[in-house]
Amino acid sequence: MAKAKKRPFDVSDFLSKMDGGRTLQTFSKNQNVYAQGDQADAVFYIQEGKVKVCVMSERGKEAVVALHGAGDFFGEGCLTGLPLRLATVSAMTDCVVMRIDKAAMVSTLRDEPKLSEVFMAYILARNARVEEDLVDQLFNSSEKRLARVLLLMANFGKEGKPEPVIPKISQETLAEIVGTTRARVSTFMNKFRELGFISYNGHLEVHNSLLNVVLHDRPQIRRGDNVK
Repeated sequence: MAKAKKRPFDVSDFLSKMDGGRTLQTFSKNQNVYAQGDQADAVFYIQEGKVKVCVMSERGKEAVVALHGAGDFFGEGCLTGLPLRLATVSAMTDCVVMRIDKAAMVSTLRDEPKLSEVFMAYILARNARVEEDLVDQLFNSSEKRLARVLLLMANFGKEGKPEPVIPKISQETLAEIVGTTRARVSTFMNKFRELGFISYNGHLEVHNSLLNVVLHDRPQIRRGDNVK
């Protein structure tokens, strides 16, 4: 007899059945999950919605350094001994987020190898994304960076069809993520729309053709190359 296929490990279902140490929280759009400088004492898992991670400089300049959506963890810096939050995380849409106390997360990762495997894979994938973001900032134009951000926000590649991005995302927020001005973002967005790369129908939709902007003259980084 053929062996029955194993069901994939459901992180959300597993975490919802944890014995203590967790709290399910809801956040409205623009509400902070935690603020820069708060005590780092828990890990968070997004069940629904999207959040952005912002860092504020001593001079009051704010930068969006990451976006997270359903199925993502954040706040894991506490597991490395980080005492205070280095960034502010706020909801970009209405969100449902599970808060897992640091002690509960540590013991669960130790005792549940399946969760530990999924969590480690997620952290490694995100580290790779950070490296890609750095290369993007160093070598690509702001137009290409905007195209990449839109593709990532749309979960590009899933079932090979255009997907809605966050409804009513502001050009100011996009400018913060890309590292350019709102005026330049507006110019690029109008260009993308005229070329049929994106469309507006109550929300922003990203089309496969936007990949042309990212792939055109994409820099090739070879082992041993020096960045000057």
